[in-house]
Amino acid sequence: GGLWGALTALSPQDWEQRQEEDTLLIERILLLVRNVLHVPPDPTEEQGVDGDASVHDRVLWALHISGMDDLLKFLASAQVEQQWALHVLEIISLMFRDQSPEELAALGQGTAGAEHGEDTRELETLRQRELAEKRARALQRPSRHSRFGGSYVLQGLKSIGDRDVVFHKGLHNLKSYTHDLGKEPRRVPRHRQA
Repeated sequence: GGLWGALTALSPQDWEQRQEEDTLLIERILLLVRNVLHVPPDPTEEQGVDGDASVHDRVLWALHISGMDDLLKFLASAQVEQQWALHVLEIISLMFRDQSPEELAALGQGTAGAEHGEDTRELETLRQRELAEKRARALQRPSRHSRFGGSYVLQGLKSIGDRDVVFHKGLHNLKSYTHDLGKEPRRVPRHRQA
């Protein structure tokens, strides 16, 4: 009580101009809180009714009522108080010692958490249905069309040498066949054009 009263009596201006004994006092209080929270639970001693607050929870509630949690937040966030960072970090980790991350995340959400879980399940169902439809469409779609139209030998039309012409386009293009097919047209300079 006396230590905590002395600590809270310091105004923010006093905090900046505090003496060495004030710094020692702050460190002692932080170490005291850390040591109190560090005491392991004893299940044989704590034989309360289900739903009763454990000793650890009651200590946390006392810290909250006294305003110690606000002081810890101040020490953790103030740039000039970085010397206490490890003490504060250790105290906070001990405060949440018996809690699982899942319980902490779900804590206080109530009906909003239930609605969120329902929305998540509904979205997952819709996503699975969409994936199934996409797979079904992929199976119904014909395989990719090959651009290869085939090769044909044009009998009676001679290429260079004594062989028949091999035509690499589709048969529907045969009407427009010339020996110059696929060759670059010769460019005629402008002044030579007719």
